[in-house]
Amino acid sequence: MVSFLAAVTAGTSLFMLPLAAEPGKTTPFMTAFFTAVSGLTGTGLAVVDTGTHWSTFGEVLLLVLAQIGGIGIMTLASLLAMMVSNRIGLQLQLTVRTETNTLNLGHVRRVALGVVVISLVVEAIGAVVLGLRLWLGYGYPPGQAFYSGVFHSVSAFNSVGLSLYPDNLTRFATDPWVSLTVVAVAVTGGLGFPVLFEVLRGRRRKRWSLHTRITVPVYLSLIAFGVLMFLVVEWARAGTLGPYGVWEKLLIGVFHGVQPGTAGFNTVDVSQFQPATLLVNDVLMFIGGGSAGTTGGIKVTTFALLAFVLLAEVRAEPSVHVMGRRLGNDVQRQAVTVALMGVAAVMIATLIMLATTSFRLDAVLFEAASAFGGVGMSTGITAQLPVVGQLVIMVLMFLGRLGPITLVSALALRERGRRYELPEERPIVG
Repeated sequence: MVSFLAAVTAGTSLFMLPLAAEPGKTTPFMTAFFTAVSGLTGTGLAVVDTGTHWSTFGEVLLLVLAQIGGIGIMTLASLLAMMVSNRIGLQLQLTVRTETNTLNLGHVRRVALGVVVISLVVEAIGAVVLGLRLWLGYGYPPGQAFYSGVFHSVSAFNSVGLSLYPDNLTRFATDPWVSLTVVAVAVTGGLGFPVLFEVLRGRRRKRWSLHTRITVPVYLSLIAFGVLMFLVVEWARAGTLGPYGVWEKLLIGVFHGVQPGTAGFNTVDVSQFQPATLLVNDVLMFIGGGSAGTTGGIKVTTFALLAFVLLAEVRAEPSVHVMGRRLGNDVQRQAVTVALMGVAAVMIATLIMLATTSFRLDAVLFEAASAFGGVGMSTGITAQLPVVGQLVIMVLMFLGRLGPITLVSALALRERGRRYELPEERPIVG
């Protein structure tokens, strides 16, 4: 947390320099502060237009903060997971390491290097594809094309969702080369380093760790649900999918079904979404992506664990079994704690913004869920929020990105046995 605050302080100071803004434009403290927090947490909510307010220096600074945040969070989460695994019993450690080949604390350099290499390789591939498409397909000058490709690839992988264009990526709504490249890069970052590391090592699916076996199908299922709901609700709406042909609608539907759990770009106007679409996006943004990934939210694994606990309770089973493994009571409590604290944070933030602004509930809730989920999509109210509202959003961005990691690690690392138990009693439930 101290490192995060130091980076935010440095970023804010640099954003306030005249060099960071276009000639003739000044950057107030709150704008610089908000942008630094948004960039470092990979959220991407903005109070000014990125392409017209910030100079090339300011845009590069934004990318650097996003890269530091993305690599830093992935590395931090992976190392904290190893710290937690080294505090559990020897027998369970041996079981986990045999199954997953988990790295120990002596391999910190290998973890950090793996995160950096995977991040840069994926971003480079995305930048090359986007740069070539803008150069050869749209006639952009080579320098401008590849600069834009790098910016949007880094923005996608680190779940920032900021674009150099005032309409975000709307001008590329029907271009599969741009849309699908952004989707691929964003999903890769959203899965999380532990999953990427295991998949890229070429291990058979049967030998995947429990974490990977949970994350991959649940994450893809949530994406499929988002795509389906977006297509069903928005298919004939004039402000979104209505004017497009069938294949174009499907492309836009896939793009927007992915964004709530990843980067938060948009190829149609978010303010025109139906209330049902906004609500579905709220849920998907609140869940977020994979653990130790570049997204925020409570994480896919937490959501899946709660579903498994619910299923076991409905079946009246005494313990929770998942894919040949039993979930410990401490893991279940941690999942419940993270989820309920996430709900509390979003609800309190929504209440404060409703009390201090005149915006509708669906717009305010969408803004809060987007900030907590590190997504960055907005119905257009971010720049119109008062100072109190912007501070609330910044707190949510911080909590959504670092909250679950630090909370679960703190709970696991300070866990201790109890030498006695009190008499049991059952209060009335329901």
